[in-house]
Amino acid sequence: MGEIAGPFVGSWAVAAGLVTAWALRGGRYVRVLPDVYVVRGSEFGARERALAAGCWAKKRGVLVGVSAMAMFGSPYADEWLPAEIALRSSRHAPDGVRVVRDRITDDECCLIDGFWVTTPIRTAYDIARRYPRDAAVPLLDSHCATTGIRPGEVLEFAAGRAGERGIAQLRATLSLVDPGSASPQESRTRLLLIDGGFPPPQTQIVVRDERGNFVARVDMGYREWRIAIEYDGAQHWTDPKQRARDIDRLAALESLDWIVIRLTAAHLRTHPTLILTRLQSAFTSRGIKIGELSA
Repeated sequence: MGEIAGPFVGSWAVAAGLVTAWALRGGRYVRVLPDVYVVRGSEFGARERALAAGCWAKKRGVLVGVSAMAMFGSPYADEWLPAEIALRSSRHAPDGVRVVRDRITDDECCLIDGFWVTTPIRTAYDIARRYPRDAAVPLLDSHCATTGIRPGEVLEFAAGRAGERGIAQLRATLSLVDPGSASPQESRTRLLLIDGGFPPPQTQIVVRDERGNFVARVDMGYREWRIAIEYDGAQHWTDPKQRARDIDRLAALESLDWIVIRLTAAHLRTHPTLILTRLQSAFTSRGIKIGELSA
């Protein structure tokens, strides 16, 4: 028998002769949900979790929310959140699966690899109205970047649904979405700055020298005042080649009078006020008063 790729319905595989019932009980396969199995040791990320939820529902539901995000290929569909699926029945969900009872019309879903999935706009609509802002914005940044949809399109979609739950929250959340954030940590950094009273930073700023030559692309910042905020992942500190490139890049930016504020996950987690203090100092050095900007 050949290898079965991805999650599969055990009873269907047995009926089709792809695997024996005895083999399912052996050590080659792992049951991840009732009657849903994967090959032991195989990858089981957000997309596989979504597929497993679809298999558990015997393909009768529609994958929504973070599961739909994963099916569209978002690299940052949160693997710690439960898989989400819309079902018409009130079937009890196993651990790791969240069942919703939404009405989803035919034009609000599409087929991906044999599973029904909400369209990109419907997916964003559900995430924006269901999740708290701090969870929703990083997810939506990633989803919009992956699918190419714009927050304005989601607002237009929501315009005729004023009576549905979470619409006010949706509008507030979408106003903060920026697909230019290249990671959830960059999204969280942006929210930290906004909550700290600073103007929303621009993302993915291309810096050129006086001759127009490319110098760097910075994560976020304020081009007008030449202030950059850079989130450094672990590779920036553990990879010697990356570390050397960072040193040269920083020197090039500073030679063009850019102030560069660098931060890590530890700063976000334990010293967020330090980030705000450094940014405040940068604005002060430029002669900018934050209160006057928002007045």
